[in-house]
Amino acid sequence: MNQALSSNTLDSPASRYGTHEVLNQAKPATGFNAFTGDAVLRAAIEREAPWAADRCAALGAVTGDEEVQELARLANKHVPELKTHDRFGNRVDWVDFHPSWHQLMSLAWKHEVPNLAWRTNQKNGHYARAVLSYVWNQVESGTACPTGMAYASYAGFEAEPALAIWAEKVKGTEYEFSRNEVAQKPSVVIGYAMTEKQGGSDLRETQTTARFSHSENYHGKTAYWYELTGHKWFCSVPQSDGFFTLAKVNGGVTCFFLPRTLPDGSFNNFFVQRLKEKSGNRSNASSEVEYAGTMAIRVGEEGHGIREILSHAHLTRLDFAIGSAGLMRQSLTLALQHTTTRKAFGTSIAERPMMTNVLADMAVEVEAATLLALRVAKATDQMKDSEHERLFARATTPAAKFFNCSRVPSIAYEALQCHGGNGFIEEGPMARLYREAPLNSVWEGAANMMCMDVRRAMAKDPRTIQALFDETRPLHGQDARFDAMVLHTETLIREAVEDEFAARPMTEAIARLLQGAELLRHSTQDVVDIFLGTRVPNGSGSWGSHYGTLAFAVDHAKAQKVMRRAVVAD
Repeated sequence: MNQALSSNTLDSPASRYGTHEVLNQAKPATGFNAFTGDAVLRAAIEREAPWAADRCAALGAVTGDEEVQELARLANKHVPELKTHDRFGNRVDWVDFHPSWHQLMSLAWKHEVPNLAWRTNQKNGHYARAVLSYVWNQVESGTACPTGMAYASYAGFEAEPALAIWAEKVKGTEYEFSRNEVAQKPSVVIGYAMTEKQGGSDLRETQTTARFSHSENYHGKTAYWYELTGHKWFCSVPQSDGFFTLAKVNGGVTCFFLPRTLPDGSFNNFFVQRLKEKSGNRSNASSEVEYAGTMAIRVGEEGHGIREILSHAHLTRLDFAIGSAGLMRQSLTLALQHTTTRKAFGTSIAERPMMTNVLADMAVEVEAATLLALRVAKATDQMKDSEHERLFARATTPAAKFFNCSRVPSIAYEALQCHGGNGFIEEGPMARLYREAPLNSVWEGAANMMCMDVRRAMAKDPRTIQALFDETRPLHGQDARFDAMVLHTETLIREAVEDEFAARPMTEAIARLLQGAELLRHSTQDVVDIFLGTRVPNGSGSWGSHYGTLAFAVDHAKAQKVMRRAVVAD
C-alpha cells in the first residue's frame, strides 16, 4: 500500500522543483554610481564645485558596489561589543568591532568624507564635502556619525593653539584603529560627550566639574590641563582618539578636549559604563561614560563653553541636514530599483499609475531636501566674507536640520511600502534604513530645539529675517504660487517672534520657502509645478497627508517624467 501511494501521489523530482524557479524578483540596487547617476547632484557640483567632480564620482561608485553594501550589512549585524577589562583584569574601556566596520571607516577616510573642506584650497570646500557626506550616508549610516564629528571638530582645534596637532591629524586620510598617542597616528577619530542625565539638551545644567591641575608644553604649545569628575549620558563613538566635552569651573560651563591617550602613552581615565542598545544606527557604538580624575585640555576661556561649542554645532547641524537628505535619496533609490525591475499586471510596478504618483511625489520631496541642504552648505563657505550669508546661515541651518531630519521617516516608510514585505526583511537594506530614519532628528538637538533656535536668532537679530527675504526677492513675480509662500512665511515669522507657540509652523514655512526658491533656480518646470502645486499652504493643488496623493494639476505623464528623472542611471 505504501508503494502504491508513493508511485501515484508523490510528485516526481522534476515537477516538485518546477515551482522553485525564481521569477519576477526585483534586481538588487548594485552596480550604479550614486553621484554620476544622480542628475540633481551632478548638476549641483557642476554649478558650485566642478573641481570636486572626480572625487564625488569615485565615492559614488563605492555606494553602488555590491561588496561595500555587504560590509554595511555585516557591520550592522555584528554590533560593537564593550570590553571593560583585558584577560588579566586590567581596565581597558575599549570597544571591539567587526572587521567590516573598520573597512568602511577606511573607505570614508580615504575618500575625504570627514575633512575635504579643511584639506582643499578650492572654492566651496564645504559644499563639495557636503556632497561627499550626502553620498556616504547612502553607504552606511553608523560610520556617518564619526565622519560628521571629525568634520565639525576642526572648528574647535583651529581655535585652540594647544590643539594644533589635532587640527593637522583630523585632516588625515589613512584611518587607524589603535590607542596610539596622537603624534603617532596618521589620522584621528573624534567624539563628543555633552549630554548628561540631569539636563539632557540643556547644556547649562551640566553637572560635571573641572579643577585646574597644571600647565605644560603639549606638542610645542602650552596646554592648560584640568581634572574632570562626572558622568555623560550620551557619548557617541567612545573608542575615539579624543573628545570635546563640557564641565563647570567655579560654576561656569567650560569647554574641554579630552585625549584618550596621554602624552606619556598612558590611557586617560575614561570609564565606559555601558553601550546603548539603540533601535537603529546599530553599527555605531554609543555609550555612557564616567570621568574620575580624567585629564582634559581647556578650550577657550573658563565659563564660555557653550559659546565655544556652538561653533561646532553649526557644522554638525549642517551635516545632519545633508545626511538626512542622503538617507532620503537612498530610500528613493531603493524604491525606484525595486519597482522598476519587478512586474505586476503586465508592466513594471513603477509604471502603474498609482505607483508613479507615489514615486514622483517622493522624488520631488527628495530633490527639495537636497537643494535646501546644499544651499546651507554654500552659505557656510561664504560666512566669513559675506554678512548676508552669515545672517542667512544663522537661521536657516537649524531650519534645514529640523525639516530634513523630520522628513526622513516618511520617505523611508513609503519606500518600504514600495517594497512590500520584502522591505521588512533584514537581508535587504530597507529594514535597516527604516530603523535609521528617525535618528538624525533627535541627535544634536531634537525638533523643538531647532525651531527654538530659529526663533531665537530672528528675535535677537532681525537682520536674519531680512537676509531670508533678500534671498527670495529676486524670484518675486516668477510664479504666483511662490509669492504666496513668501506672504505665508512673513505672517508666520511675525507670529512666532511674538509667541513661541508658532515656532514650529514658522520653521517649516521657512524650509519650504527655501526649497521652493532653490527648485525655481535649479530644477525642471515639472518638478517646480508639482512642488508649488502641492506644498503651498492653501494652494489650489491637491495633496494629502501621504505621498502619492498628487492630483488635478499633475497627470500620469508629468509624474512619469519626474519619476524617470530621479532614477539613478549612468
